[in-house]
Amino acid sequence: MVLALNAALYIGGEWIQHSNTRMEIINPATEEVIGHAAVAGVAECDQAIACARDAFDKGPWPKMSMVERVAVLQKMHDYLMGKRAQIVDLVVREAGATRMIAEYLHFGIAMKHAAHLMAEALRIQSPMTPIELTPDAQGHTVLGTSVTLYEPVGVVSAITAYNFPFFLNVTKLFHALTMGNTLVLKPSPYTPMQASLLGEAADAAGLPRGVLNIVNGDIETGTLLTTDKRIDMVTFTGSDKVGAAIMAQAAPTLKKVHMELGGKSALIVRADADLMKAAQSGLGGFTIQAGQGCALTTRHLVHNSIRQQYVETLAAMARHIKVGDPADPAVNMGPLIREAARQRTEQFVEIGRDAGAQLVFGGRRPDGLTRGFYHEPTLFNDVRNDMRIAQEEIFGPVGVVIGYDSDEEAIALANDSDFGLHGTIFSADAGKAFQIARQIRTGGMGINGGGGTMLSDAPFGGYKRSGLGREYGREGLLEFTQIKSISFHAG
Repeated sequence: MVLALNAALYIGGEWIQHSNTRMEIINPATEEVIGHAAVAGVAECDQAIACARDAFDKGPWPKMSMVERVAVLQKMHDYLMGKRAQIVDLVVREAGATRMIAEYLHFGIAMKHAAHLMAEALRIQSPMTPIELTPDAQGHTVLGTSVTLYEPVGVVSAITAYNFPFFLNVTKLFHALTMGNTLVLKPSPYTPMQASLLGEAADAAGLPRGVLNIVNGDIETGTLLTTDKRIDMVTFTGSDKVGAAIMAQAAPTLKKVHMELGGKSALIVRADADLMKAAQSGLGGFTIQAGQGCALTTRHLVHNSIRQQYVETLAAMARHIKVGDPADPAVNMGPLIREAARQRTEQFVEIGRDAGAQLVFGGRRPDGLTRGFYHEPTLFNDVRNDMRIAQEEIFGPVGVVIGYDSDEEAIALANDSDFGLHGTIFSADAGKAFQIARQIRTGGMGINGGGGTMLSDAPFGGYKRSGLGREYGREGLLEFTQIKSISFHAG
């Protein structure tokens, strides 16, 4: 099935249908070609940057009031809400998400975040600093103060990942554009169609030309977006290795760099935890989106007094996971994005076995699924924290269980990681769980399942190799600004 969707380049408010190169878009569940997308070369990418630069330097967008900008973005939001069914279907076919996850997380949470960002932006004021009284040479007293302004950074390039493409594209757009920036968006070459919908929304809303530009491309295109001096800021979601390369590329022009990178997040299960709830969370921690999620809790730190029971409970739950084409509403876990991702998962399964970890379940390709990039949910027990399967981000449906004997040991194990994006604790003692959470070096922690959703006002981001900066809420919006102080005195 070829989807009737525009997957052209969107530059300066115009659709460029034909470029020198086009790429096939593959459904990872069936390996079927579902469409084609134009690919930007250096010339098209250069044109997109020039349009964004001109729109920022000469256009109305950064000079408009927040109320005026939000009014336009609300029209984009309304347009996307009206396309919900089409978008969800596309997420299932292009990203391999199950329909439930596509509805709730890929689309629902993304649009919730976008609405919250607009509402929060309208609440941002220009604060006055405290008054200072300073004697002058004439014997008078100067009454001085200043106002703090949050101004747009300028031209932002956004490079997004394939695991939650619509979600990432939408939230980066609303962060950047709400605060008055212009944007060049480069989606993953695996999932370019979902980005094209934002161009359609921009046309429908009357977004000024050049404020949003969308270029599909390869490494060469991405490098231009991280090195060109006309770009003022790079926002990137992806692996820590690519993030490090982007930092190096951005360094000569001293761009602002904003990154949400990988994770190996810990799920801490204390001896007094509700085992059923902890195991349910643990299973989701490596099966949601087939384990392709940076904040997923793939490292389970379980008190040794209950570890065997936890593993047995988790194994019993895993037997009910149905792997298959996510277009089927009965399916709980879909495919990995491509064959290379499945091969990486298989390699780590062998690494875990060779290191002496106990394979509890999974570990291979499912029976009967001859097409599509599927791998069974896989769990290892008796894992040491220094094993590669405990330290490296696999980005596949593999979880590891590590035993511990005291809270202090659990904290040390959780912090013994190059990453620090997220984590969660299950315990009947919420106060003790809070004390432990404060000692974990991560950007976020949840207690007994967290807030019940991905909270839109809670800043999201990581420590260490998990990233730089924050997204969502006031803190996320201010990442996309420069702060200016204008001082003055009375008299």
